[in-house]
Amino acid sequence: MADRGVDVSALPKEVRDQLAELDLELSEGDITQKGYEKKRTKLLAPYFIHSPVEPPPQNDVQPPAPSSSSNHAPPPSSSSRYRERRSRRTHRGGGTRDDRYRSDIHTEAVQAALAKHKEEKMALPMPTKRRSTYVQSPIQARTPPDSSSGSEDETSARRQSAVVAPPPSANSNLQSPDSWINRSVQGSSTSSSASSTLSHGEAKPQPQSQAQPQPQYKPHRGQSRSSMMETADGVPVSSRVSTKIQQLLNTLKRPKRPPLSEFFTDDSEEIVEVPQPDPNTPKPEGRQIIPVKGEPLGVVSNWPPALQAALARWGATQGKSPALTALDITGRVLYTLTYGKLWSRSVKLAYTLLNKLGTKNEQILKPGDRVALVYPNSDPGMFWVSFYGCLLAEVIPVPIEVPLSRKDAGISQVGFLLGSCGVGLALTSEICLKGLPKTPTGEILQFKGWPRLKWVVTDSKYLTKPSKDWQPHIPTANTDPAYIEYKASKDSTVVGVAVSKVAMLTHCQALTQACNYCEGETLVNVLDFKKDMGLWHGVLTAVMNRIHTISVPYAVMKACPLSWVQRVHIHKARIALVKCRDLHWAMMAHRDQRDTSLASLRMLIVADGANPWSVSSCDAFLNVFQSHGLKPEVICPCATSPEAMTVAIRRPGVLGTPLPARAILSMGGLSHGVIRVNTEDKNSALTVQDVGHVMPGALMCIVKPDGPPQLCKTDEIGEIIINSRAGGTMYYNLPGVTKNTFEVIPVNANGVPIGEIPFVRSGLLGFVGPGSLIFVVGKIEGLLMVSGRRHNADDLVATALAVEPVKTVYRGRIAVFSVTVFYDERVVIVAEQRPDASEEDSFQWMSRVLQAIDSIHQVGLYCLALVPANTLPKTPLGGIHISDTKQFFLDGNLHPCNILMCPHTCVTNLPKPRQKQPGPASVMVGNLVAGKRIAQAAGRDLGMIEDQDLVRKHQYLTEALNTLYSVTASCVQLHKRAEKIAAALTEKGSINTGENVVLLYPPGIDLIAAFYGCLYAGCVPVNVRPPHPQNLAATLPTVRMIIDVSKAACILTTQNLMRTLRSKEAAASVNIKTWPMIIDTDDLPRRRPPQIYKPPTAEMIAYLDFSVSTTGMLTGVKISHAAVSALCRSVKLQCELYSSRQIAICLDPYCGLGFVLWCLASVYSGHQSILIPPFELESCSSLWLSTLSQYRIRDTFCSYSVMELCIKGLGTQTDLLKARGVNLSCVRSCVVIAEERPRLALTHSFSKLFKDVGLSSRAVSTAFGSRVNLAICLQGTTGPDPCTVYVDMKSLRHDRLRLVERGAPQSLPLMESGKILPGVRVIIVNPETRGPLGDSHLGEIWVNSPHNASGYYTIYGEESLQADHFNTKLSFGDPQTLWARTGYLGFVKRTELLEASGDRHDALFVVGSLDETLELRGLRYHPTDIETSVSRAHRSIAESAVFTWTNLLVVVSELCGSEQDALDLVPLITNVVLEEHHLIVGVVVIVDPGVIPINSRGEKQRMHLRDSFLADQLDPIYVAYNM
Repeated sequence: MADRGVDVSALPKEVRDQLAELDLELSEGDITQKGYEKKRTKLLAPYFIHSPVEPPPQNDVQPPAPSSSSNHAPPPSSSSRYRERRSRRTHRGGGTRDDRYRSDIHTEAVQAALAKHKEEKMALPMPTKRRSTYVQSPIQARTPPDSSSGSEDETSARRQSAVVAPPPSANSNLQSPDSWINRSVQGSSTSSSASSTLSHGEAKPQPQSQAQPQPQYKPHRGQSRSSMMETADGVPVSSRVSTKIQQLLNTLKRPKRPPLSEFFTDDSEEIVEVPQPDPNTPKPEGRQIIPVKGEPLGVVSNWPPALQAALARWGATQGKSPALTALDITGRVLYTLTYGKLWSRSVKLAYTLLNKLGTKNEQILKPGDRVALVYPNSDPGMFWVSFYGCLLAEVIPVPIEVPLSRKDAGISQVGFLLGSCGVGLALTSEICLKGLPKTPTGEILQFKGWPRLKWVVTDSKYLTKPSKDWQPHIPTANTDPAYIEYKASKDSTVVGVAVSKVAMLTHCQALTQACNYCEGETLVNVLDFKKDMGLWHGVLTAVMNRIHTISVPYAVMKACPLSWVQRVHIHKARIALVKCRDLHWAMMAHRDQRDTSLASLRMLIVADGANPWSVSSCDAFLNVFQSHGLKPEVICPCATSPEAMTVAIRRPGVLGTPLPARAILSMGGLSHGVIRVNTEDKNSALTVQDVGHVMPGALMCIVKPDGPPQLCKTDEIGEIIINSRAGGTMYYNLPGVTKNTFEVIPVNANGVPIGEIPFVRSGLLGFVGPGSLIFVVGKIEGLLMVSGRRHNADDLVATALAVEPVKTVYRGRIAVFSVTVFYDERVVIVAEQRPDASEEDSFQWMSRVLQAIDSIHQVGLYCLALVPANTLPKTPLGGIHISDTKQFFLDGNLHPCNILMCPHTCVTNLPKPRQKQPGPASVMVGNLVAGKRIAQAAGRDLGMIEDQDLVRKHQYLTEALNTLYSVTASCVQLHKRAEKIAAALTEKGSINTGENVVLLYPPGIDLIAAFYGCLYAGCVPVNVRPPHPQNLAATLPTVRMIIDVSKAACILTTQNLMRTLRSKEAAASVNIKTWPMIIDTDDLPRRRPPQIYKPPTAEMIAYLDFSVSTTGMLTGVKISHAAVSALCRSVKLQCELYSSRQIAICLDPYCGLGFVLWCLASVYSGHQSILIPPFELESCSSLWLSTLSQYRIRDTFCSYSVMELCIKGLGTQTDLLKARGVNLSCVRSCVVIAEERPRLALTHSFSKLFKDVGLSSRAVSTAFGSRVNLAICLQGTTGPDPCTVYVDMKSLRHDRLRLVERGAPQSLPLMESGKILPGVRVIIVNPETRGPLGDSHLGEIWVNSPHNASGYYTIYGEESLQADHFNTKLSFGDPQTLWARTGYLGFVKRTELLEASGDRHDALFVVGSLDETLELRGLRYHPTDIETSVSRAHRSIAESAVFTWTNLLVVVSELCGSEQDALDLVPLITNVVLEEHHLIVGVVVIVDPGVIPINSRGEKQRMHLRDSFLADQLDPIYVAYNM
């Protein structure tokens, strides 16, 4: 380090001050480690002692003591331990910052808790992170080593207490109140802690090269997918992802602490586990508490009638007596304000405010108006003058913090305060006004949420001296408000607590009596003088008693932490007003001052002495400064709140009186709200000190913190409430909340009020100990209620900081809060990470914090996030703004650099997994027996087909009408081209009748000609999407697989594609030597085949339709000539496709209904089709819509991917389209062709977006087909509009259907999938029992139609599967009809709409594919529902996909924003899936846009994605493994 060879104590004082300031900057995160070292080296450079050989410094490396010897070593004294720590800390350069969490014992408790986990050797999977996401870390390896040992915590001497093993049983620990009080100064002895080890191990996998995962040829719907997943689908389990998932599963095998109850109910009120009362829970057993009375408030004859009168008296009689001394930034005296000056300036200001602000006739301020006081902490003098000037003018001051920018934490809430108080005027100093943020024109910025303010400068030179006959009016103190103190509540709202004139005066009198203030004493004040103790003691009571106040601002403390101790020494001060922080900072710097004396102090008031951890700071400070004259009895902790003001304060002790009390409490008991002495294990103890007795003239009770204000029992923790004349009177202008806080009437156990006098809630949690001593254990606003148990945020911070914090996080920059997720509060910890902390160190620290908090507090953390240094929102005095931090977390604006979610650990109220009951579903059968109509529907009759017509349609195209295509090919031309191809097949290819021929063409006329050429030659065409030339590795193997599975004898293609198939690039992916014969159809000779083939029967196969399903299965189905004819006729009837019609088709022509419309329908019906290949839209988004407008097309067909391209490409260009003359009012029907549930949000967005160019909202509809029947529904041109229903998502998970109203919670809108085609019958069937279901019941859709496919084309000959899917019968009802199973869940609902025939319309609703559903916790989930929720979670989520792997839910989300948003998405995704679907996400994967594979129909290929993820081929931005 820089100070080797330098004796720091021998350095000049200014250098030592600069070093101390640097240490503080580093500890607060205001400077980086690198900057710190650079500045420090520069400071010490002139003082180096250069020696030839430099031995390593003793304290720089501290080897951990072996655990065996640590048991025998005597514990070192506290002061020697402190010196040891101090020297280590100086060398390390990381000054610790926060005072509140210091305790030797607690650190040992944490180490002991972690030691328990040491044996388990649990390997937690470390998140995977792309390097660009986390630039700070120098460590290149992403995976942790096999094990890592934590060194002994270097700053271990911290907290005077600790934390819980299982809660002690209630009866054994109940003792007399005196037994849980220990009256010695030290709570208990300390012993050194052994170092503990935790394994984060993971074997580093060997890198494996993986090919792109391929679809499998398995047309199995019958088998369950779970078995398939557990074998990893051929992905090697040695891959890094699989290893991490296995580690995650190992960590999740540990049983959860709360047992799961054994039931599930379908109602949202009862959806979660109802916590059963634990018989071992400690319960309060004492008697009902009796209100505690403070001593009577004495009446002193010369007490003034009002505070202003006291100032007037001292101003007149003791004008030269010093009132206030202010220090500059270096700690030197800046100025001293005498009582005479204070009085005269206050009078001048009062006169100016009342008489000189407006014109002569107009008075801007009247008595009773509110004015804001805006002064920096470095200028107490101006504040004093303004405050007393306002009191003399009888206007009400509202002190607030100086706004620094529009983005200040909580700035708009301060605006709410000013607005609710009706503030229109702000007083400030000239210097402060110059420093306020301004607009370019020089005006003061209008802050967010603030009312318009008039700014008045109060410097003396701007004030007017009053005329001799003008005197301020000083009435006797009454109940009118004297001033308003701001208070930020837990939910970040800022309210104003009004303090009346009589309350202000009475409070000063009570403090004078309690603290025994005497005239002329000197008081050193380190607190904020604008509010709370700093204002009450240092400004108000000080003036009442003519005390000389020395104000030490926060900035001085940062530069010179010892300044307040020096001021006590120099001025022989009798009272000092400090926080634990100031004690801690003074200890850090105390060795620089050997001659300071604190012997003059009779009272050291510790303002945050009510904090449970303050006892440690007080003890440590006493240890260090007792040798400097500090007496133990002068330390006086107190408890305060803005509403009740001073609740209790320890009276200054007299030498020889017994020392103050200590309570050593069980933290387990505290979490249940009861007081139990901790006897079993010191690690589960919390040591608290008393805060003295109730204030003079006050009456105090303890009531239950929630529900009616019922009095607590003597051994119960509750909220302290106070009745006193010396407290706040109301929240200004907020009568509703005022009543709940300032007008509380306590009730007894029977609910009967104990009296009529109102009490004020203090917001402090505590109890009354022996001798009426008050103990405070926390604040309501820091209370986290998790699963019915109370946890104090400060306690959790303390535990986190006892886990080797210095290497990883800044001590003072840590926030703990709770968020409501899934019916309970969940604990979140956010800390600022040091820039030099490696990723591995951070992850290790986080996992150890999890274990420590789990062991000690018996509560699971939901989320632990580390953010870069200096990024958390700050309060004006440098602390963390908790509510803003929480809001950032919930909004996804926290931008963490490391995050660990643990939902599996802490979410224990999930409903019990559903057990499926074997046997028939009696509820459904019962419905049918009761006379419900069967859920079936049919299209209109197809009508009789003449034989000649059927034969002609199969054989002849020469007589077809002139059918126009996009390259204007008439049927004659098409016929001739088909003949040439047929001739080539028979001559070149020697293809026999019935053999399969693969067609490999881009969308266009060549494809259609090749299809009919195959029919002419009597062979069976197999249409295959050509491989993508830029992505052969991914697309060519699928082509190869279809060719192999179909046993193709020949490939027809273009010259370009033939070259691609035989290229070197293709050879890298497949074996190009084994292609079947390839025929190039670009330049064929003019030949005619000897004859055109006539199939002997219409049942012969016309073509094979191959498609890869979304589950990654490749299935080919056989389509017969009869089915082709029936389907074309059905579509013609439904859509009224006559020869005069024009339709536009923007679809991929490779499978399903897209192929039928592209190649078959127009030849059958004779209408003109305009064919638009979808890939053309990528270069010209408006091509499709412009074509519709130009040709005045009435009917068009597209896919979801085409709609998405239009929305993304033209979303902001509708005005441009209008200007070009695009008009879509001609479009009567725009049908989306799909094999999935209608995407309602997408179709609505499309309709809404293009409404401006004339598109009718009724035009857009959907179609539905499946593998067994390519077209089941198609909206068509007649019949009612598609209807929408709302179903309960919870019921869908149970395979049930419950229709609800629009807007109901958990409702899911479903749109009808188009009208059922002519000749088609559908029925809804229970997939297990195969029995028909009733109307509006969920089941599998079965279809019967002349255009059903004939069966699977399979090389395995699986007849059983064929029969099951294509020729299956109902188990009862109508056992004769043969049905095909679509594999889709849906329902039929009879609507009020009428068909053309006059019958009521039966609507078919598709819910989702059975194969795609995820079975988790015994319930059935549809991926699209979870994905919809995930996509709504954050603006940066472009697309998402979900799948399961070994019962873990994996969510993959594409990030469209900055990479720094990646980690923000993890908690939001986890939250939304838990809230809306009651599922815990196992793995969250954040990837780049475009990573989720999507097929030509716009459907996500989730199984491909899963295989790519498991093979570690996604290159994710971030992978989080939720614990």
